Amino acid sequence: MAEALETLYDESAEEKPSSIHDLKRKMRLRGTVTRVELFGAFIDIGVGKDGLVHISKLSTERVNRVDQMVKEGDTVTVWVEDVKPSKGRIDLTMIEPPAVDWGEMRAGQVYTGTVKRIEQFGAFVDIGATRDGLVHVSEITSGYIKDPKEYLSPGDEIEVKVLKVDHKRRRIELSMKALEEHFMAQQEEEEEETQEVLTTMELAWLEAQAEHKKRRQRQKKARGKHTQEDILSRTLSIRSQE
Repeated sequence: MAEALETLYDESAEEKPSSIHDLKRKMRLRGTVTRVELFGAFIDIGVGKDGLVHISKLSTERVNRVDQMVKEGDTVTVWVEDVKPSKGRIDLTMIEPPAVDWGEMRAGQVYTGTVKRIEQFGAFVDIGATRDGLVHVSEITSGYIKDPKEYLSPGDEIEVKVLKVDHKRRRIELSMKALEEHFMAQQEEEEEETQEVLTTMELAWLEAQAEHKKRRQRQKKARGKHTQEDILSRTLSIRSQE
Protein backbone atom coordinates (compact mmCIF):
# COMPACT_ATOMS: atom_id res chain seq x y z
CA MET A 1 0.00 0.00 0.00
CA ALA A 2 2.81 2.38 0.95
CA GLU A 3 4.52 1.67 -2.39
CA ALA A 4 1.28 2.40 -4.26
CA LEU A 5 0.87 5.71 -2.47
CA GLU A 6 4.48 6.63 -3.20
CA THR A 7 3.88 5.90 -6.89
CA LEU A 8 0.87 8.23 -6.93
CA TYR A 9 2.75 10.96 -5.09
CA ASP A 10 3.23 14.11 -7.14
CA GLU A 11 6.78 15.36 -6.55
CA SER A 12 6.34 18.15 -9.09
CA ALA A 13 3.93 19.87 -6.72
CA GLU A 14 6.74 20.46 -4.22
CA GLU A 15 9.31 23.21 -4.15
CA LYS A 16 13.00 22.80 -3.39
CA PRO A 17 14.36 25.85 -1.54
CA SER A 18 18.09 26.04 -0.88
CA SER A 19 18.09 28.38 2.13
CA ILE A 20 15.84 29.54 4.94
CA HIS A 21 15.38 32.84 3.06
CA ASP A 22 13.67 30.98 0.20
CA LEU A 23 10.89 29.69 2.45
CA LYS A 24 7.39 31.09 2.23
CA ARG A 25 4.15 30.33 4.04
CA LYS A 26 2.15 27.40 2.61
CA MET A 27 5.19 26.16 0.65
CA ARG A 28 4.92 22.40 0.21
CA LEU A 29 8.12 20.45 0.91
CA ARG A 30 9.44 16.93 1.26
CA GLY A 31 11.64 16.28 4.29
CA THR A 32 13.21 13.65 6.53
CA VAL A 33 12.50 13.23 10.25
CA THR A 34 15.80 13.78 12.09
CA ARG A 35 14.65 13.83 15.70
CA VAL A 36 11.51 12.99 17.64
CA GLU A 37 10.64 14.75 20.92
CA LEU A 38 7.61 14.72 23.21
CA PHE A 39 6.46 18.09 21.83
CA GLY A 40 7.02 17.36 18.14
CA ALA A 41 9.36 16.24 15.37
CA PHE A 42 12.30 17.97 13.69
CA ILE A 43 12.40 17.74 9.91
CA ASP A 44 15.33 18.25 7.55
CA ILE A 45 13.95 20.10 4.52
CA GLY A 46 17.30 20.81 2.90
CA VAL A 47 17.89 24.44 3.90
CA GLY A 48 20.61 23.87 6.49
CA LYS A 49 18.23 24.26 9.42
CA ASP A 50 15.67 21.72 10.61
CA GLY A 51 12.05 22.77 10.94
CA LEU A 52 9.71 21.76 13.75
CA VAL A 53 6.34 20.09 13.38
CA HIS A 54 4.57 20.59 16.71
CA ILE A 55 2.60 17.62 18.03
CA SER A 56 -0.64 19.54 17.36
CA LYS A 57 0.34 19.89 13.69
CA LEU A 58 1.00 16.21 12.97
CA SER A 59 -2.60 15.36 12.16
CA THR A 60 -6.13 16.74 12.16
CA GLU A 61 -6.89 14.04 14.76
CA ARG A 62 -5.66 14.23 18.34
CA VAL A 63 -2.13 12.80 18.71
CA ASN A 64 -1.04 11.49 22.11
CA ARG A 65 2.51 10.48 21.19
CA VAL A 66 4.68 11.85 18.41
CA ASP A 67 6.41 8.50 17.81
CA GLN A 68 3.03 6.99 16.97
CA MET A 69 2.90 9.25 13.92
CA VAL A 70 6.51 9.56 12.76
CA LYS A 71 9.91 8.01 13.44
CA GLU A 72 13.48 9.08 12.73
CA GLY A 73 14.33 8.49 9.09
CA ASP A 74 10.74 8.78 7.86
CA THR A 75 10.18 10.84 4.72
CA VAL A 76 7.20 13.14 5.13
CA THR A 77 5.35 15.92 3.34
CA VAL A 78 5.16 19.20 5.22
CA TRP A 79 4.01 22.78 4.66
CA VAL A 80 5.70 25.92 5.93
CA GLU A 81 3.51 27.52 8.59
CA ASP A 82 5.86 30.29 9.69
CA VAL A 83 9.50 31.23 9.23
CA LYS A 84 11.74 33.68 11.09
CA PRO A 85 15.13 33.80 9.30
CA SER A 86 16.66 36.20 11.86
CA LYS A 87 16.01 33.65 14.64
CA GLY A 88 16.67 30.59 12.48
CA ARG A 89 13.19 29.28 13.28
CA ILE A 90 11.04 27.25 10.91
CA ASP A 91 7.55 26.13 11.92
CA LEU A 92 6.14 23.31 9.81
CA THR A 93 2.86 21.42 9.65
CA MET A 94 1.82 18.05 8.28
CA ILE A 95 -1.77 19.29 7.96
CA GLU A 96 -2.37 20.74 4.51
CA PRO A 97 -3.29 24.41 4.94
CA PRO A 98 -6.49 25.75 3.40
CA ALA A 99 -6.22 27.55 0.08
CA VAL A 100 -7.67 30.66 1.76
CA ASP A 101 -6.62 31.75 5.23
CA TRP A 102 -9.04 33.64 7.45
CA GLY A 103 -6.37 36.23 8.06
CA GLU A 104 -6.04 36.81 4.30
CA MET A 105 -9.72 37.37 3.55
CA ARG A 106 -10.94 40.92 3.06
CA ALA A 107 -14.21 42.49 1.91
CA GLY A 108 -14.12 43.10 -1.81
CA GLN A 109 -12.02 40.05 -2.71
CA VAL A 110 -13.33 37.78 -5.48
CA TYR A 111 -13.09 33.98 -5.39
CA THR A 112 -14.21 31.07 -7.53
CA GLY A 113 -16.10 28.58 -5.37
CA THR A 114 -18.28 25.49 -5.49
CA VAL A 115 -21.85 25.36 -4.24
CA LYS A 116 -21.92 22.75 -1.47
CA ARG A 117 -25.37 23.08 0.07
CA ILE A 118 -28.57 24.98 -0.64
CA GLU A 119 -31.07 26.14 1.95
CA GLN A 120 -34.21 28.24 1.67
CA PHE A 121 -32.28 31.30 2.88
CA GLY A 122 -29.29 30.91 0.57
CA ALA A 123 -26.39 28.79 -0.67
CA PHE A 124 -23.21 27.68 1.10
CA VAL A 125 -20.13 27.98 -1.10
CA ASP A 126 -16.67 26.45 -0.65
CA ILE A 127 -14.03 29.04 -1.59
CA GLY A 128 -11.12 27.09 -0.10
CA ALA A 129 -11.42 28.35 3.49
CA THR A 130 -11.87 26.10 6.50
CA ARG A 131 -15.60 26.93 6.47
CA ASP A 132 -18.05 27.54 3.66
CA GLY A 133 -19.28 31.03 2.98
CA LEU A 134 -22.95 31.96 2.64
CA VAL A 135 -24.54 33.66 -0.35
CA HIS A 136 -27.83 34.92 1.07
CA VAL A 137 -30.84 34.52 -1.22
CA SER A 138 -30.96 38.31 -1.59
CA GLU A 139 -27.34 38.29 -2.86
CA ILE A 140 -27.75 35.65 -5.58
CA THR A 141 -29.00 37.95 -8.30
CA SER A 142 -30.88 41.16 -8.88
CA GLY A 143 -34.61 40.80 -8.47
CA TYR A 144 -36.75 38.53 -6.33
CA ILE A 145 -35.96 34.82 -5.93
CA LYS A 146 -38.40 32.58 -4.11
CA ASP A 147 -36.14 29.53 -3.90
CA PRO A 148 -32.33 29.50 -4.43
CA LYS A 149 -32.68 26.06 -6.03
CA GLU A 150 -34.30 27.74 -9.02
CA TYR A 151 -30.99 29.47 -9.67
CA LEU A 152 -28.26 27.23 -8.21
CA SER A 153 -27.47 23.54 -7.76
CA PRO A 154 -24.91 21.71 -5.59
CA GLY A 155 -21.67 21.36 -7.52
CA ASP A 156 -22.09 24.58 -9.50
CA GLU A 157 -18.86 26.55 -9.87
CA ILE A 158 -19.52 30.25 -9.36
CA GLU A 159 -17.68 33.52 -8.79
CA VAL A 160 -18.44 35.35 -5.57
CA LYS A 161 -17.40 38.58 -3.89
CA VAL A 162 -16.64 38.78 -0.18
CA LEU A 163 -19.03 41.19 1.53
CA LYS A 164 -17.98 40.62 5.13
CA VAL A 165 -15.68 38.38 7.18
CA ASP A 166 -16.69 37.83 10.81
CA HIS A 167 -13.52 36.41 12.37
CA LYS A 168 -15.11 36.05 15.80
CA ARG A 169 -18.11 34.01 14.59
CA ARG A 170 -16.15 32.42 11.74
CA ARG A 171 -18.67 33.56 9.16
CA ILE A 172 -18.11 34.60 5.56
CA GLU A 173 -20.79 36.61 3.77
CA LEU A 174 -20.60 36.33 -0.01
CA SER A 175 -22.43 37.84 -2.97
CA MET A 176 -23.03 36.94 -6.59
CA LYS A 177 -25.22 39.98 -7.17
CA ALA A 178 -22.38 42.39 -6.38
CA LEU A 179 -20.32 40.93 -9.23
CA GLU A 180 -23.33 41.00 -11.52
CA GLU A 181 -23.91 44.68 -10.75
CA HIS A 182 -20.20 45.41 -11.20
CA PHE A 183 -20.23 43.67 -14.59
CA MET A 184 -23.33 45.58 -15.68
CA ALA A 185 -21.77 48.88 -14.55
CA GLN A 186 -18.65 48.06 -16.58
CA GLN A 187 -20.78 47.31 -19.63
CA GLU A 188 -22.65 50.60 -19.27
CA GLU A 189 -19.36 52.46 -18.90
CA GLU A 190 -17.97 50.78 -22.02
CA GLU A 191 -21.16 51.61 -23.93
CA GLU A 192 -20.91 55.25 -22.81
CA GLU A 193 -17.27 55.38 -23.92
CA THR A 194 -18.23 53.83 -27.26
CA GLN A 195 -21.05 56.37 -27.63
CA GLU A 196 -18.66 59.20 -26.85
CA VAL A 197 -16.25 57.91 -29.49
CA LEU A 198 -19.05 57.65 -32.04
CA THR A 199 -20.27 61.13 -31.19
CA THR A 200 -16.75 62.51 -31.64
CA MET A 201 -16.44 60.75 -34.96
CA GLU A 202 -19.83 62.05 -36.06
CA LEU A 203 -18.87 65.61 -35.16
CA ALA A 204 -15.61 65.28 -37.05
CA TRP A 205 -17.50 63.95 -40.08
CA LEU A 206 -20.02 66.79 -39.95
CA GLU A 207 -17.23 69.35 -39.66
CA ALA A 208 -15.48 67.76 -42.64
CA GLN A 209 -18.71 67.84 -44.64
CA ALA A 210 -19.31 71.50 -43.76
CA GLU A 211 -15.75 72.42 -44.76
CA HIS A 212 -16.14 70.52 -48.03
CA LYS A 213 -19.38 72.38 -48.77
CA LYS A 214 -17.74 75.75 -48.07
CA ARG A 215 -14.82 74.85 -50.32
CA ARG A 216 -17.17 73.90 -53.18
CA GLN A 217 -19.11 77.13 -52.74
CA ARG A 218 -15.87 79.15 -52.89
CA GLN A 219 -14.81 77.24 -56.02
CA LYS A 220 -18.21 77.81 -57.62
CA LYS A 221 -18.12 81.51 -56.77
CA ALA A 222 -14.61 81.78 -58.18
CA ARG A 223 -15.68 80.06 -61.42
CA GLY A 224 -18.62 82.44 -61.70
CA LYS A 225 -16.38 85.45 -61.27
CA HIS A 226 -13.98 84.19 -63.93
CA THR A 227 -16.89 83.62 -66.33
CA GLN A 228 -18.17 87.17 -65.85
CA GLU A 229 -14.69 88.56 -66.44
CA ASP A 230 -14.38 86.52 -69.66
CA ILE A 231 -17.74 87.79 -70.95
CA LEU A 232 -16.80 91.41 -70.14
CA SER A 233 -13.41 90.97 -71.84
CA ARG A 234 -14.95 89.54 -75.01
CA THR A 235 -17.58 92.31 -75.13
CA LEU A 236 -14.95 95.06 -74.88
CA SER A 237 -12.89 93.34 -77.56
CA ILE A 238 -15.81 93.23 -80.01
CA ARG A 239 -16.68 96.89 -79.45
CA SER A 240 -13.11 97.97 -80.01
CA GLN A 241 -13.10 96.22 -83.39
CA GLU A 242 -16.23 98.13 -84.46
